[in-house]
Amino acid sequence: MLLNPEGQPIQDAENVPPLTEKQNEEAEERTSVSAIVVHEAIRKDGDEELQRSASALAWSGLAAGLLMGFSFVAEGLLRAHLPDEPWRPLVVNLGYPLGFLMVIIGRQQLFTENTLTAIIPLLARRNWVTFLSVMRLWAIVLATNLCGAHIFAWVIARSEVLHPEVQLALLGLGREALNVSFGNAILRGIFAGWLIASVVWMNAATDSGRFTIIVTLTYVVGLGGLTHIVAGAVEVLYVAMTGERSWISVMTGYIVPTFLGNVAGGVSLVSALNHAQVVAGMRKSPAKA
Repeated sequence: MLLNPEGQPIQDAENVPPLTEKQNEEAEERTSVSAIVVHEAIRKDGDEELQRSASALAWSGLAAGLLMGFSFVAEGLLRAHLPDEPWRPLVVNLGYPLGFLMVIIGRQQLFTENTLTAIIPLLARRNWVTFLSVMRLWAIVLATNLCGAHIFAWVIARSEVLHPEVQLALLGLGREALNVSFGNAILRGIFAGWLIASVVWMNAATDSGRFTIIVTLTYVVGLGGLTHIVAGAVEVLYVAMTGERSWISVMTGYIVPTFLGNVAGGVSLVSALNHAQVVAGMRKSPAKA
């Protein structure tokens, strides 16, 4: 039974009609999941991830890096078959969520997800053991994500798996991704990290509609030209594979600032703030008898 701030049953109030036990059960089923329940679900997921072996994290991270390449390919295919009209980006970016769908629903290790799930246990247990576990997870996942992205970019750039017109479209996408300053890459990365980490938080709050959540939020990331450390890495590494840009310029001009932005967005704007609201709510809750 729900209680008011004074610890009394809400149904004792005059303006609340009495309900049968069955009606109470139906009302509870229709009530949205509370923030503290979502927080606890993510914390448990984070603890499980922190306890996984290095080899399990590495293989999962490598698979995620490879799969994220299909977002790039899907965008390239759409771009190659559409006329150069003002509305084209609206359709082209429908391909951007593909890799995210494959990775998130397939439960692979994506770095921008772990900026949320791994940081919640650290905020709950602020000690060196948890901190080092988080750093271990981040390092393994980020390295293997980028390795997978590198392999995917190398294969599609150095082979004829895709038609020449599609490869030209991919090159155009890569150039556009690199057309960003260091500062803007960080800023756009913050917003991307915020949105991608929000996917995790929202998925933990619902048992249905995950497809819609993933597609909607990642579509905004792609359409807005926001920078993502893994999906964007495939795009810019493809340009480097063609020899048009150097590895150093790709690293310093895109990957490093995007990494900084994604971490800031995922940790500061989602993990820390959502954790803060839960902790604040717990402090205000009446003590149990």
